[in-house]
Amino acid sequence: MIKPDKTVAFYTLGCKVNQYDAQAMVEIFERAGYQIRPFGEQADVNVVVTCVVTAAGEQKSRQMLHRVRREQPDSHLVAAGCLAQKDAEKLKDLGVRLILGNQHREQVVQLLEQAIRENNRITAVEDVLRVPYEELSITRQEGRTRAVMKIQEGCDRYCAYCIIPYVRGGIRSRAPEAIAREAKRLVRAGYREIVLTGIHLTSYGRDLGGLTLLDAVRAAAVDGLGRLRLGSLEPVIASAAFVESLAHIPAVCPQFHLSLQSGSNSVLRRMRRRYTAEEYLAAARRLQDAFPGCALTTDVLVGFPGETQEEFEQNLAFCEQVGFAKMHIFPFSRRAGTVADRMPGHLSRSLKTERARQMAALEARMSKDFMASFLGSSQDVLFETLTKDGLALGHTPNAINVYCPGGSPGKIQKVRLVAPLDDGLRATLLSSS
Repeated sequence: MIKPDKTVAFYTLGCKVNQYDAQAMVEIFERAGYQIRPFGEQADVNVVVTCVVTAAGEQKSRQMLHRVRREQPDSHLVAAGCLAQKDAEKLKDLGVRLILGNQHREQVVQLLEQAIRENNRITAVEDVLRVPYEELSITRQEGRTRAVMKIQEGCDRYCAYCIIPYVRGGIRSRAPEAIAREAKRLVRAGYREIVLTGIHLTSYGRDLGGLTLLDAVRAAAVDGLGRLRLGSLEPVIASAAFVESLAHIPAVCPQFHLSLQSGSNSVLRRMRRRYTAEEYLAAARRLQDAFPGCALTTDVLVGFPGETQEEFEQNLAFCEQVGFAKMHIFPFSRRAGTVADRMPGHLSRSLKTERARQMAALEARMSKDFMASFLGSSQDVLFETLTKDGLALGHTPNAINVYCPGGSPGKIQKVRLVAPLDDGLRATLLSSS
């Protein structure tokens, strides 16, 4: 049985949604009387929140489960998240006390303690295709400046390469009233910025009688919130009406993560993406026009099955045409059970690595060009932490990293951007609020 001074440690892999789910479970354990320990320290319970979006993420998830079992054989191990949802049966051989998929997370302590009490192993995994939104909540996240808020779960796009709809289930949206309550709670706790996240934010509200993402944004933009940032969006959402409405919400940050995957129309069709490069570009330009100086960031996948040299060059040229502030670049990763896994024409690892290298070189150049365009300007920076050199590190509304002597973590302060750095800009302090 667990001691009276019971302890728990968490290790979280993957996306911001996983980070939110993990924090919600941390707080559930705390309310049940557990003390939180840093991962790696001895703990009565270890929770690994797993990821399967790439083969590397899945492998690391398994490695962390093996590591806990090897280093802390007497600890009660909980496997949660997407790998637990995908491979519950296979995880039973790892000595996992509780296998918890992408539902029933609010019962994590209850289920774990039941398994311990009965000296049993429990698998709490069900089909998540038609389940309601699970109302988790948080009161804090690490730091006191920026909080991630989950408002949506699931995806029904079934892109050819993606396993996420199979492990996250159908579209479920959080009620606007619950969004507003949590936003107010986070603002009262001192957070200056909230990031709205979900598995497929663009689909928010389809299960709520015709609500849209704008309803969620308006609900989250509560009094006292300095900044509201949106997670990953599909280009189809950036209609003229949506962009115009968004531009009239003062808290919305001029930084948008618009998922691309490829700038080649033939590759987009094979991927089963529901837009063309031309439609993507039109969406990007609408955002750039409505939010001058905005940062467009994206995900790009290289080496999709059958990708020719010409298609890769189309992808490179298109990314340069858009002018991204930052790109997350992924070599194609086979996921068993997806359409792409069964496609012909899989590329060699060396070719995918080389194409990722070329795309990364373009990304580095565009990122430096974007940041350099703001040199000499004054910007409001939300400072988050102090570096080991004593500089305050924060970010502008359009997500440029800023290093500044004299900055105060937790405050929004006006600075002048004066010099380029490897991963941001150096600044001098002008004023604070």
